[in-house]
Amino acid sequence: MAEYVLNTWYPIAWSRDITNSLTQRRIVEKDVVMYRNSHGKVVAQLDICPHRMMPLSMGRLKGDAIQCGYHGMEFDCSGKCVRIPGQEKIPAGAKVTTYPVHEHMGLVWIWMGDAEKADTSKVYNLEQYHDPAWDVVEGDALQIDCNYLNLCDNLCDPSHVSFVHLTTLGNAASEDVPVNSERTEDGVLTWRWVIDAPAIPIFQKFGGFTTNVDRWHYYHYTAPSIAVIDFGTAKTGTGAPEGNRDDCVQIYACHFMTPVDENTTIDHWMHIKNFKADAKTNAEMSASFREAFNEDKVILEAIHKNERAYPDFKTTMLNLDASVVRMRRKVDSMIEEEKVGRQTVKAA
Repeated sequence: MAEYVLNTWYPIAWSRDITNSLTQRRIVEKDVVMYRNSHGKVVAQLDICPHRMMPLSMGRLKGDAIQCGYHGMEFDCSGKCVRIPGQEKIPAGAKVTTYPVHEHMGLVWIWMGDAEKADTSKVYNLEQYHDPAWDVVEGDALQIDCNYLNLCDNLCDPSHVSFVHLTTLGNAASEDVPVNSERTEDGVLTWRWVIDAPAIPIFQKFGGFTTNVDRWHYYHYTAPSIAVIDFGTAKTGTGAPEGNRDDCVQIYACHFMTPVDENTTIDHWMHIKNFKADAKTNAEMSASFREAFNEDKVILEAIHKNERAYPDFKTTMLNLDASVVRMRRKVDSMIEEEKVGRQTVKAA
C-alpha cells in the first residue's frame, strides 16, 4: 500500500452524484459507501460490515440506516449498529467507521485521517466560485489510470501545453518561454507570461482575439491534490502584465483530484470564467477542455505504464522540473509529519 496524506480534505464526488441511494467510491485504497440521508446530509462510511466484511454498498437503505445485504444488520448515520435481526444485544464492536464530510463548491469533500482534526474551514476555497459576476461550469469526473502525483506533475507544468494541447490550450509561441516557480504556504506556484504572441485556440474561439495578445498562466498547486490554473489573455499593450486586467478574458481551470490507489486517479474538473455565456457556449468550452484533458490522460497513462514496466529507470531532470520537485517534497513532508505525529501519540 502506498503512503498518502490523510489529515486533509479530499474531493471524493460531485454533490450532484450523491443521492438517497447507496454508492461506492474508493479513495486512498479504501472503499467508502456514501448516500444522502433524509435531511439532505451526505454520509460516508467504510464499505465493510463488521460481521463478515460484506460490502455495505451491496445492501440497501432502510430510512437513514444501511442494512447489510448478508444478515440484515443495520447501521445508522454515525456508524452505530442499531439492529441485529434475531438478537437483542448489540456487541460493542458492531460499528462502522464514519468519515467527516463537507459539501463545498459543488463537491463532497472527505477527511480520511484523524476525525478530531477535520476543520471544515480548511476546505479549499476559490473566491471567484461564489462571485455572481463569474460563470461556473462543472465538468466531469475523469478517470486516469496513473498515480495522482503524476497528474499533479502535469498540473505544475505550463511547458507541456506548447506540445500537447496545440488545438486548445497552447501554441508554438510559448515553446521557449521560461517557467518560474516558488514555494507557497500550502504548495507551489508556477507561472509564465507570453508577450505579444498569437492567442491560443480556446481564446481565439471564445474570446474573439484575432491580433497578438499578452497571456499568462499561473498554476496554483495546493497539496496534496488540488491544482487551479489561472490563465487569461488581453490585447498586447493594454497593461495586463502590469496588473491592468479590465479588458481581458480570464479562466480558472480547476482540478480537484481523488487519489483512488497507486494506479488510479479521478480528476473532478470545472472551469470558472470572468464572463457569462449561454448553455451552448459553455458546452462547447467544456468540450474543448475535455479534449485537452483527455490528451493529458493518454500521455499520463503511457508514462505510468512505463514506470511500472521499468521501475529502475533513471529519468533526466530539466530546469522546468523545479515545480515538480517542490510539489513532491511538499507531499513527502506532509506524509512524514503525519507519521511522526502518529508515532508520538503511540509512544505517549
